[in-house]
Amino acid sequence: MLWLMTPPDPPPSPPRGLGARWRQVQRLPLTLILTSLLAGLGIVQLSFQLGNLAYRTATWTRETRQTQARIRGLERDLRLLRDAERAAQDPAYLEVLARCQGFVGENEEVVVAPGAPETPGELQNCMTLRLP
Repeated sequence: MLWLMTPPDPPPSPPRGLGARWRQVQRLPLTLILTSLLAGLGIVQLSFQLGNLAYRTATWTRETRQTQARIRGLERDLRLLRDAERAAQDPAYLEVLARCQGFVGENEEVVVAPGAPETPGELQNCMTLRLP
C-alpha cells in the first residue's frame, strides 16, 4: 500500500530578498551568462549595422539624383553651346545678328525714323541668346 501514500508537501520557500536573488544568479552557469551577454551585444551591433546601411542607401540615392540632375543641366548647356558655335559659322545668322545691332550692308541706304532713339537697342524681332 505504499503506492497510495501521498508525498509530503514541500517546505515553504524562504522569503525572496536581494541576497536570495544573487544566490540564484550565482548558480547559473557562467557560459549561459556570457552567451546571453554576447547575444545582446550581437543584436545591438546588428541593429546599428542595419541602420547605418539604410542611412547610406538613402544618402547614396539622394546624391545620385542630384548628380543626374546636374549632368542633365550640363548636357543641355553643352547642346546650347554647340548650337551657338554652329550658328557663329553661318553667314546668314551673322548677318541677322549684325542687323539686330544696327549694322547695314555696303550698298544699302540708311533710313531713320524721326522719333528713333540715338543708340540702336535690341529690337522686338531680335532675340538674344544667353550662353551659360
